[in-house]
Amino acid sequence: MITVHHLNNSRSQRVLWLLEELGLEYELKTYERDKKTMLAPASLRAVHPLGKSPVITEGDVTVAESGAIIEYLLERHGAGRLIPPAGSAERRRFTYWLHYAEGSAMPPLLLALVFRRLPKSPMPFFLRPVVRGIAEKVNAGYVGPQVALHMDFIEAELAKSEWFAGDEFSAADIQMSFPVEAGSTRGDASARRPRTAAFLERIRARPAYLRAIERGGPYEIMR
Repeated sequence: MITVHHLNNSRSQRVLWLLEELGLEYELKTYERDKKTMLAPASLRAVHPLGKSPVITEGDVTVAESGAIIEYLLERHGAGRLIPPAGSAERRRFTYWLHYAEGSAMPPLLLALVFRRLPKSPMPFFLRPVVRGIAEKVNAGYVGPQVALHMDFIEAELAKSEWFAGDEFSAADIQMSFPVEAGSTRGDASARRPRTAAFLERIRARPAYLRAIERGGPYEIMR
């Protein structure tokens, strides 16, 4: 039996969605973030030394990292579903987006989150204006433009096909859902990016997506 070690409001929601798309049975072990730090609990380190989510276990196998989990589940249980044929152009795009989501898209989005929260962190009052000024400069000069660059790139790529890997929905769309949702939550998917907005509407209408939300609990991207 597959066990998903699921952290609220996290990337592990994508794993639940994939499992629902594949129609696989799984057990859910839930963990809650610390309400002050928003970090995962230390108990997750008993599953994986980094104490991060998502992590799945199946028998004596433990798999961490969203992309690796997707590859494992498709290889072991997918039976050719949700992945384009090997050697095809769609398969190359699939592989690209599977790695791009965490390797390229998420770092600027995470930096945006950090520098947005930094001025609100506990600190001596006399440091707050300095920290706020630094955060504003970093956001304006680097982080904001980088987020916009990636969101514009995603918008342009969705002009090539309805889904990220081609004309068929695939696990690449599941992997890409998190950075696209994170970008839209932070005001970066707008009328200027109608294809991105349409992608979000399509995935949020999928029955498996809705079942994953119901199973995993309320889902809100951290701001």
